[in-house]
Amino acid sequence: MKDMEIELERIFLLKRLPEGFEKSDSIEIVDIYIPASTEHPVLRIRKRGDSFEMTKKMPLAGTDSSEQNEQTIPLSETEYQELSRIKGKRFRKIRYYYDFENRTAEIDVYQDDLKGLVVVDFEFDSSEKKDSFQMPGFYLADVTQEKAFAGGMLAGKTYSDIEPFLAKHGYQKIVYSR
Repeated sequence: MKDMEIELERIFLLKRLPEGFEKSDSIEIVDIYIPASTEHPVLRIRKRGDSFEMTKKMPLAGTDSSEQNEQTIPLSETEYQELSRIKGKRFRKIRYYYDFENRTAEIDVYQDDLKGLVVVDFEFDSSEKKDSFQMPGFYLADVTQEKAFAGGMLAGKTYSDIEPFLAKHGYQKIVYSR
C-alpha cells in the first residue's frame, strides 16, 4: 500500500481539443466507485491499461477539491476482477498525456454514456504553483470546486444527466474517437 499522498490539482472543461493532442500517449481507464448507494462515493477501483488499484480520495480540509488526501492500494488482475463484480457506479475514459508548456495535461475523453464530455486535469507539486497556474487557452471553465465534476459524482451518470451543469458554462459537446 502506498502511503497517503496529497494530490494538488485543477480541473477544467475544454472549449476545444488542443492541437496535436491525439499524438499524445494515451491509456484507457475504467473506474468503479463504491458503494453505489452513496451519492458521492470516494472509494474507487481502477483499471488503467494493464494495472489495477483501489483508491480512497477525499478533500484534505473542508470542501476544497483542489487538495485531496489519496490512499492507493495496488491490486492484482485477479483481485481487480473479483472486486469489479461489486455493484458500483462506473465510467470509462481515454486519458491523453498532453505536453503543455513543460507540464503534463491529463485530457480525459469520456466514453459510452458520458461521450461528449472532455476535461483536462493539471497536477502540481505545491499549493503556490496550483494557485498561480495560468489556465490554458483551450479551456472553457475551471470546475475544480464543482462537486458535479468529481469522479464519484460523474460515475453512473449519462451525458444528459450532467447537461444542466455543462450548460451553465456554455459547454459544447466534444466528440472524439481514436
